[in-house]
Amino acid sequence: MKKIMTLAAIAAMCVSCGGGGGRPTFGDNEYPVTAAGQSTADMQTVYPATIKGVQDVEIRPKVQGFLTGINVKEGQTVSAGQVLFVIDNETYQAQVRQAQAAVNAAQQQVNTAKLTYDNAQQLHQNGVIGDYEMQTSKNNYETAQAQLAQGQAALASAKEMLSYCYVKSPASGVVGTLPFKKGALVSASNVLTTVANISTMDVYFSITEKEAMIVSQKGIASLPAVKLQLADGSIYGQEGHVTRMSGVIDEATGSVQLIATFANPEKKLTSGATGNIIIPRQNTNAIIIPQSCVTEVQNKKFVYTVGKDNKVKYTEIQVDPQNDGNNFVVTGGLNVGDKYVTNGITKLSDGMEIVPITPERYQQKIDEQAKAMSAGDIVDAMKKK
Repeated sequence: MKKIMTLAAIAAMCVSCGGGGGRPTFGDNEYPVTAAGQSTADMQTVYPATIKGVQDVEIRPKVQGFLTGINVKEGQTVSAGQVLFVIDNETYQAQVRQAQAAVNAAQQQVNTAKLTYDNAQQLHQNGVIGDYEMQTSKNNYETAQAQLAQGQAALASAKEMLSYCYVKSPASGVVGTLPFKKGALVSASNVLTTVANISTMDVYFSITEKEAMIVSQKGIASLPAVKLQLADGSIYGQEGHVTRMSGVIDEATGSVQLIATFANPEKKLTSGATGNIIIPRQNTNAIIIPQSCVTEVQNKKFVYTVGKDNKVKYTEIQVDPQNDGNNFVVTGGLNVGDKYVTNGITKLSDGMEIVPITPERYQQKIDEQAKAMSAGDIVDAMKKK
């Protein structure tokens, strides 16, 4: 029994080799034929994507100077307001001290001018001095107050410049690369690092203008949840949702940018990484045919359709570029009800007349022939391949 099953398996292999193109020698002109029907196809569309944190902040110094302190490491998690870098601040500290001294002097002038003004008011009431002297005293007091305010503003500015020497993180996140070392001269034109908020990630991808028009008509909310394929081919564990679409078409590519948002609780996604966005879609009126009954010539795909006169026609079809590796979803060239040959297509030629049989009968004939073949027949069949 085991030997018979082995021979049958070998026979089946012999008659089915060639990727579905070969057919058994039935001694007649019979070919399996079926009619194209509609079914539901679960498809997906894949778009190259770039991953970024929801907030990627470039950290730049506001003052020029030498780096005297780097308080973080690459990949470190920091909080908003945390000091990341220290720039040489001796000059700015001196400016603060100078501004403070100017404020102190101005305050003394205000105090003196106020005493003079108070005394002038008393003398004016007693008729000792006239209006001119009284007004002059008042003007001197107000001038001293204005000089004090000016000095206080200069002090505030000096303190602010000093604070710029302590470069702080404007947001919580993860520190990126650190291109500068201690002692480097830096200025506002230099990016000291990037702080990325990666608790939630934005994934950028582009669709065609035609696809963008459909999305605009239906609304972003109509898009299903999307998946993210990482660079290693694995699928990220969290589903994402498309949240934004650019209102500008890229003139160079004719595409429109979309942004999908993914939660990143385990910090598995990193800013700057790449991947693929996968958008699932369902076609409820799809014509699905096996890839084994399709031939490809110069990037064009063909099937053998069967007419009422049982003659085959070499027919070009169009298929969805996305497929599961076993079947094609036909988008053009084949209609519901059209009959086509499912096996033995390498033996066919355009206009050839055949005897159509069902795929089930075709399989029965294969099984019957396999049982009838001897070991010598199998060896001869394999030699002919």
